[in-house]
Amino acid sequence: MNTVRPTLVLASASSARRQLLVNAGITPTIQPSHFDESTITSSDPLVLVQRLALSKAELVASQYLTNSPGLVVLGCDSVLVINGEIHGKPKDTEEAVARWQSMRGQTGELVTGHALIDVAQQQTVVDHRITEVEFAMVSDRQIQAYIASGEPMHCAGCFTLEGKGSAFIEKIVGCYSNVLGLSMPLLRQMLDAIGYDITHFWAEIETPLV
Repeated sequence: MNTVRPTLVLASASSARRQLLVNAGITPTIQPSHFDESTITSSDPLVLVQRLALSKAELVASQYLTNSPGLVVLGCDSVLVINGEIHGKPKDTEEAVARWQSMRGQTGELVTGHALIDVAQQQTVVDHRITEVEFAMVSDRQIQAYIASGEPMHCAGCFTLEGKGSAFIEKIVGCYSNVLGLSMPLLRQMLDAIGYDITHFWAEIETPLV
């Protein structure tokens, strides 16, 4: 295992991802990549999210010196796959309403790509996780009110699990935190793969480094 007290840089402006890390005892450095997602396309959702996650992580990692020990950059990207179609963030309210009208009562898959880069060791690991999401049969009025709240407009799949949208999700099968944009169990596994123990990132507790 790495013996340097590590720092996790989150290449994302997502408040949900940041809160997941904070709740898990990790205080990340927030550095959004501002990567142009339109430059990467694929009909395969697994390929798409992993390429996007890696591109975001690489862009942020390139801004650090390669002699920065213990600096790990995390990039993530999520899409919803439902009825064979890939959905990211809605373009406008009209698209958001139409999407909810088509996916209510349906079951989709929330796919999140994860990319970790150890800047100094120049190690990279990329993976993904899939969680099944069952949507409630909500009314048109409820859909209109939800979209009008603005909450889902910047979210993959046009829904949130941690806010008002939680009332419109009937069931989750798989990793819960993955639906929020970051699978914490997968993050632990990926850190292990590049030589880090996730407990060494805990801010509140001085855990022994080995």
